[in-house]
Amino acid sequence: MALIKFPNRTINSDAVNPYVNSFFDNFFNDSFIGDRLITRVPAVNIAETEKSFKIELAAPGLQKSDFKINVDKNMITISAEKKEETSKGDKLYSKKEFSYTSFTRSFSLPDSVNYNEIEAEYIDGVLQVTVGKKEDAIVAKRLIEVK
Repeated sequence: MALIKFPNRTINSDAVNPYVNSFFDNFFNDSFIGDRLITRVPAVNIAETEKSFKIELAAPGLQKSDFKINVDKNMITISAEKKEETSKGDKLYSKKEFSYTSFTRSFSLPDSVNYNEIEAEYIDGVLQVTVGKKEDAIVAKRLIEVK
């Protein structure tokens, strides 16, 4: 099997009309168009400590009141919605990218979760959800001697 590299453009494509090719390249590679074609959900870090699980969700530009956290059986759902506020003014925009949408992230919880110890805090654009563990799920650490 042979690998053959194909050229990205045809050899004389710019000879016909260089403006047409540069327009379409700029149009489809523009971040304004590309960002709207990709579904956006915030990045999440999940860590487990001895006494709890920690969920960190990167969601800058939101406020505490934008978040809703629901727990149903063994699922925790984190959602946020920010409505775009329109203001009338004298500005004439040539490009406007300020628009916030909504998102929803769901995570399944293990049986070792203490549902009475779930807390959330929003600091510097990061939502931190701490989910406590049951007392019987906290494993006591000890050193096992090899005989």
